[in-house]
Amino acid sequence: MKTIRRLIYVEVLKSVAFVTLGFLSLFFFFDFVDELQAIGKPNSLGYGAAQALLYVALLIPSHLYELLPIAVLIGTIFVMARLAQSSEYTILRTSGLGPWRALRTLLLLGVGFVVLTFAIGDYVAPASDRAAQLLKARYQGSLSLIGNTGAWLKERQGDTSFAVNVVSMGRNGILKEPRILEFDGKGFLVSQTSAPAASVERGHWMLVNVERQQYDTRGPGAPRIVHTNVPVLEWPTTLSSEMVSVALLRPDRMRTLDLFDYIRHLEANGQTAQRYEIEFWRKVFYPLSCLVMIVLALPFAYLHFRQSGITTYVFCGVMIGISFFLLNNVFGYLGNLGNWWPWITAAAPGLIYSVMSLGAFSWLVLRR
Repeated sequence: MKTIRRLIYVEVLKSVAFVTLGFLSLFFFFDFVDELQAIGKPNSLGYGAAQALLYVALLIPSHLYELLPIAVLIGTIFVMARLAQSSEYTILRTSGLGPWRALRTLLLLGVGFVVLTFAIGDYVAPASDRAAQLLKARYQGSLSLIGNTGAWLKERQGDTSFAVNVVSMGRNGILKEPRILEFDGKGFLVSQTSAPAASVERGHWMLVNVERQQYDTRGPGAPRIVHTNVPVLEWPTTLSSEMVSVALLRPDRMRTLDLFDYIRHLEANGQTAQRYEIEFWRKVFYPLSCLVMIVLALPFAYLHFRQSGITTYVFCGVMIGISFFLLNNVFGYLGNLGNWWPWITAAAPGLIYSVMSLGAFSWLVLRR
């Protein structure tokens, strides 16, 4: 069995590596073409072809995390179908490789892909994506959302609450044009603090050239606004630079623990966390989809064909992988709109394809 296991593992690993390399090369080309429009712009400080290539290269781990389950499916289908076409799998079956033993052998390989996917998605991809965004901010000035409003965050300190707006994040994590709105326990606006820039320190923000407006509208006298200018202001807060970058960037590029901490922060401040909860559970369940793809590919080894090629079956694998990727995204949007349970929203695509894979395994392998 060690020889059989080594044969299957080597063939599957080579096929998955080849498919992954093809997909990554395609995405690398598309990303670089998309970056060509940013090369040589007046507001880009030395952002040339070399910087664009480095930026696109730093996006490769994120694409690898998204494409690995699909590559596992296509590569395994190709190996299983080729073994069946050349009658090698028939010889393996006569040598003692029964259906359950074959399933167990492939599941052990699938566990390796699960660990690899989790490691890339939780450690390599977030670090490389953050480096890519900082590289772009270094040469293009800032890191911000599409639009002009920036990111809005909420902070609660006792009975006082704060609404914080940050337009963008510049080089070295400097926040640009932060604006802090302070509200009392009854929801009345107490003050507004704005500054051209702020740096995030441990447990507080350091704002420079601060302009502060205090609204005195509830006293016995006439309402009035008090304007003050302060060179430096230290504002105590639990909002970290990671939380600001999450609000400015896509949550699916975060580490699982960072997402969990940010969800707790949103819930503690009375903000909706549905979108981030769905992304959290997607990051939990997404690596397990490699096991689903492995099981889905096994029935292709039991197809009986001699003269026909395996192109059709590989194409079916491509379509199944694309449909899984699309269904995963669709369920994320539907769950956010319909306020579904986050873990069900994230697990539903994997459960659907698990039923499909087990059904195909039962029909083609056990019954036929």
